[in-house]
Amino acid sequence: MTTSDKTLNGKVALVTGGSRGIGAATAVRLAREGADVALTYVNGKEAAEDVVRAVEALGRRAVALRADSADAAEAAGAVGAAADALGGLDVLVNNAGIGVLGPLEDLSLADVDRVLAVNVRGVFLTSQAAAGRMGAGGRIITVGSCMVQRVPGPGGTLYALSKSALVGLTKGLARDLGPRGITASLVHPGPIDTDMNPADGPYAAGQAALTALGRFGTGDEVASMVAYLAGATYVTGAEYAVDGGHAA
Repeated sequence: MTTSDKTLNGKVALVTGGSRGIGAATAVRLAREGADVALTYVNGKEAAEDVVRAVEALGRRAVALRADSADAAEAAGAVGAAADALGGLDVLVNNAGIGVLGPLEDLSLADVDRVLAVNVRGVFLTSQAAAGRMGAGGRIITVGSCMVQRVPGPGGTLYALSKSALVGLTKGLARDLGPRGITASLVHPGPIDTDMNPADGPYAAGQAALTALGRFGTGDEVASMVAYLAGATYVTGAEYAVDGGHAA
């Protein structure tokens, strides 16, 4: 692929939670498409630096920023830090998220507050800040979950709640920002092979059986959809399932 063939040549992207899993795969994929990439992390400094090196090996600039999406100031501040470090912002990928699963009666108020702070409030604040730094052609892409479209069993109420809120957020952003030429889209991964949910883990067989393809997906497969949306010009307010048929 030549420089002129890269769909994101000269663009700047921020990937929250970009030190591992889907976030790391997305950061590298966007770099392959020509973008300079900032990524946030909370605890995985070494992993984040590995991603930075992978991006730089592709000839793009990269920076790792410590920012906790549960902290309102840090969630919004990461946008300005990324834009200042790399000279602007064209693509935001809201990937940072946490999952607290378990019986409804066992979920504490602290669980509720933490999950909603990261998965909903943090995404809103980061998107709001990004909208203030983006011009026409800006892209806001948020990572949701297959559990928005199908909750296959008990224990997922809080997580499904938090990810379902992103549907309304995305549609609202599309309407608010469309007149400025900025799009907003949502990607729903199914079971994806990551260190948090490995394809050979104790619950993996049951998760794979819920998909039409009968397997886990990869971070690269989700990243390919994110990269498509980062370059798409007439897609906004839309949801895309990358779930192996989990919702089929």
